[in-house]
Amino acid sequence: MFVYLDNSSTTRQYDAVTEKMLRFMREDFGNPSSLHNMGMAAENALKSARKNVAKALGCGEEEVFFTSGGTEADNLALFGAASARKRRGNKIITSAVEHPAVLESCKRLEQMGFAVARVGVDEKCRFDIKEFYENIDEDTILVSVMHVNNETGTIMPVEEIQRSIKGRAVFHTDAVQSFGKLPLDTVKAGIATVSAHKIHGPKGCGAIAVRKGASIEPCAFGGGQEKNLRPGTENVAAIAGFGMAADIAYTNLSGRAEKMRRARQHLLDGIKAEINDVRINSVEEASLAGEAGFCSPSVLNVSFLGTRGEVILHGLEREKIYVSTGAACSSNKKGGSRTLAAMGLTDREMQGALRFSFSEFNTVDEMDYVLLKLKSEVDRFRKLGSFR
Repeated sequence: MFVYLDNSSTTRQYDAVTEKMLRFMREDFGNPSSLHNMGMAAENALKSARKNVAKALGCGEEEVFFTSGGTEADNLALFGAASARKRRGNKIITSAVEHPAVLESCKRLEQMGFAVARVGVDEKCRFDIKEFYENIDEDTILVSVMHVNNETGTIMPVEEIQRSIKGRAVFHTDAVQSFGKLPLDTVKAGIATVSAHKIHGPKGCGAIAVRKGASIEPCAFGGGQEKNLRPGTENVAAIAGFGMAADIAYTNLSGRAEKMRRARQHLLDGIKAEINDVRINSVEEASLAGEAGFCSPSVLNVSFLGTRGEVILHGLEREKIYVSTGAACSSNKKGGSRTLAAMGLTDREMQGALRFSFSEFNTVDEMDYVLLKLKSEVDRFRKLGSFR
């Protein structure tokens, strides 16, 4: 048996997605800008995928633009929106716990002369809405707050944020971790960004949805593809796979999310009952409806005090159980998690943290196996006294 619990980092592609992509690699491999039949077949694949992604996002097909992934989409959202509004003001508001694609973009925007306010969170990574209201003013041109935190799974109050800035600035939400797990039809952010490989689609493909009235400027220039917003020959095979993954993910979404919730709850209950000295970093109650302040059913973050998460991770790996110590996008960087630090965790609490992230394929039986091996690894570490 092997158990994969690192789905917030990436997911296994649906078999149907892989088969779909192979068709556009082997047969219908034409350039979608070409005028012949093979080009038309590729263009039709783009149209179909755009329709599926737009339906999942609750926006118009004409508002969806494909990118190379969530990071590029986030960069395009921030730099494009800031550039389009720089004559109206120079203030940007974000949270202290965003994905590096947003935080690093904000750092660069500061160097370019924009003012950036980073709103804090509480001990469960819940957004400080009061601090947000204290920061928003007439100079604010862009607000960027993720929908679901990638390390803790906390659901941010994106609907309230969107309502509060109507007519004042544009709101961007990084919906990479909520896409395919939570309904997004009520999330009316001016700009939303998503990624294919988090929903059992291919790596190297994502999208940005830009609603009417939330215009952004391009950051690259070329042959006019994607209505000039993201030029360059489209990755047809990946986009076709993305479209199919979105269609599958949002067919019986609530049923798929319930499978994640069940597995998450079973593991959470087992950890609390079987392992001493733990800190549950995620909000314990999950919401399938996407209610702010609750947790996505796809993520559980726990600190096993008196251990090193990395050591426990490799111990579990020997048992063919795959988890993470935090976000894969920053796992090769020195220092502790910026998210956990913003939540007020101590160094030892951060060092003992593990993130378990679920997909529709995880089962309760798998969680019994994970709990057995996890308890063994934590007990082994503590008995050896190997924390130095």
